Amino acid sequence: MDDPALQQGAAAAFDYPALEQLDPSLVDGFTLFYEREVPFELRSAVTLDLPTEVGALEAVRVRILRQMDGEQVKSIRVELCSESNLFFLYIHDVNETSFKELQAVQRLMVDFPDYPTVLMRMLNQCVREPHAYLAVLIMYPTGEARLDFIQNMEYKFVELLSCKFVAAGEDLVRMQVSYRYNVVKARMQLMEARLADVSAMVRVRDPGLLLQLQRTPPRMPGMLRQSPNHPKPFYP
Repeated sequence: MDDPALQQGAAAAFDYPALEQLDPSLVDGFTLFYEREVPFELRSAVTLDLPTEVGALEAVRVRILRQMDGEQVKSIRVELCSESNLFFLYIHDVNETSFKELQAVQRLMVDFPDYPTVLMRMLNQCVREPHAYLAVLIMYPTGEARLDFIQNMEYKFVELLSCKFVAAGEDLVRMQVSYRYNVVKARMQLMEARLADVSAMVRVRDPGLLLQLQRTPPRMPGMLRQSPNHPKPFYP
């Protein structure tokens, strides 16, 4: 493998899994349980008492992490971040004691170990049936936030679950931004190396085809959605 681009790809492929281990969320024994982009309605409240108006609908990446002690769930963390705003990071931390308070106030019929699965199901419902299930994040100027899962029953809205979040500190936000940038950079290097590998194969087998591909301008992602006959792509 004498091609420098291919050598770079091999290095990227080798370093990428190691880079994932540097995820700031995976410290203190936390492991990733669930990760997906979910449509959220984001609302900003002026004070804790004033009602909020209908907010903007945005894709929020939700991560559910568990801290295990053997087979037992010790702590649960939910992180909310956004690709459109790198400094957007809210965290919901729950242990068995705080969950009992949440369980009593909201009359939950689930046990603490099942809490991540319940959250996962509600989030998936918001993705699959956005007109029937809503995820509304209300952000307060104090740095606190509340995530409400709401079901649209046509004749009324029913609140299924409410979770309290807090905005992450500057140090954690800085670490998350740095980590996400390095992951994207590693992915780009890996894809460039794979493209160089494919180009090398095509150059040997069909030089004319490679020349034609190089002359063809790249197609922008939005062009696929402009065609009425092309199905709209879905990104989980």
